[in-house]
Amino acid sequence: MTVPAPDVAARLTGLVAALRSHGVRVGTGESVDAARAVETLGFADRELLREGLAATLLHTADQRRVFDPVFDLYFPRTVGAPGTAAADGPADRSELRDRLAAALAADDTALLERLAAEAVDGFGGYGSGPRSDGWSAYQTLDRLRPQTLLARVRDTVRAGDGGAGFTDRLLDDEIRRRIEVFRAQVAAEARRRVAERRGRDEIARRAVAPTADRVDFLYAGQDRLAELRRTVRPLARKLATRLAARRRRAARGSIDLRRTVRGSLSTGGVPMRPVLRRRRPARPELVLLCDVSGSVSGFSDFTMLLVQALHDQFSKVRVFAFVNRIDEVTGLLEHGAADPGGLGARIRAEATLTGWHGSSDYGAALGEFAERYGDAVGPRTTVFVLGDARTNMADPNLPALRRIAGRARRLYWLNPEPRAQWGTGDSAAPEYAELVAMHECRTAHQLGVLVSRLLPV
Repeated sequence: MTVPAPDVAARLTGLVAALRSHGVRVGTGESVDAARAVETLGFADRELLREGLAATLLHTADQRRVFDPVFDLYFPRTVGAPGTAAADGPADRSELRDRLAAALAADDTALLERLAAEAVDGFGGYGSGPRSDGWSAYQTLDRLRPQTLLARVRDTVRAGDGGAGFTDRLLDDEIRRRIEVFRAQVAAEARRRVAERRGRDEIARRAVAPTADRVDFLYAGQDRLAELRRTVRPLARKLATRLAARRRRAARGSIDLRRTVRGSLSTGGVPMRPVLRRRRPARPELVLLCDVSGSVSGFSDFTMLLVQALHDQFSKVRVFAFVNRIDEVTGLLEHGAADPGGLGARIRAEATLTGWHGSSDYGAALGEFAERYGDAVGPRTTVFVLGDARTNMADPNLPALRRIAGRARRLYWLNPEPRAQWGTGDSAAPEYAELVAMHECRTAHQLGVLVSRLLPV
């Protein structure tokens, strides 16, 4: 990899800007350290440079998911089409699959990378221009279908005794890992080619998957939700520290102006000793009302786990789940902390959440809560409603929400939908927002900010 000297600064600042756009905190000090790392390591060994920049710019292992594809865009291995691409016409699919199978059997990462470049060049192009208007990793992999080579690669490895010590299952898992490496190389090559046409900055912003805490709850797949659940404990510790600090500041109290002025008479009117209005704040109570239907369930599950991890910060925590009926799940949540992945399934299996139909009905659920569990809300209680406020055209039952708000100390609504979608279709968000403070909460990052700001001390 060679990079012209005048281009190094632009590429490095572009890399830093792209990381910041994905929520990676990179300060001036880290940027200076990265520049020194580039100067020291040079460009002879690209992987060494990658690790050096990662060590200076990143703070957590999770940020590698963003860093690696962004690094590949700003410091690519090559520029333009691969030199081994067929100039006479499209690549031969059967011949390329044969070479791919051999490279997978040999676990030759360098050869796999060259084959990924050939595959994108031969099968990934689309458009009607003299050269391809773009390149698609999905199209490349769909035509090449590397996952269907597993059996052939396994037989090759066994024949060459390269699988000694592996059971069939372990060998299959190892081959799948190699195939995933190839798929990632194809994706990186397609991004590189598109970035050359459309610009690195745009592709770094739009085509790089964000860190788990920046993924929309409504669009997160099961793998990202599982990754999110693993961040519950660290996030809870951070929030608990912030809440404890706020509680200490609140306990000191504010200045009592009347007593301060009175005490200043002994010093000629100079308030030498401010008198504080002492407070003894009690730990507040917290109630969660969680919609666990459809795609909203991932958001609710994560928030329930987070609150459970924060339970020591409150005198009492009660959690209720609903679809069109509501039921208390506080006990299930406590037992489900050891198995966060199965929390949602356990709640839906053991709690009574639906009546004669399975669609969400906020009006019915809020009405049932106000009737059956009204005593759960008191003057020290903060209530959070979690859900998208989509009522399936049913009555939103605003009087029930008004009753709950009248009994609670505070009532907040966290909505995982974008604000622009509130009020569209069957959304009753604008009507509910007239009665309670409704906040957009689409990602774990937003949730952490809101929880630290809204939770009482």
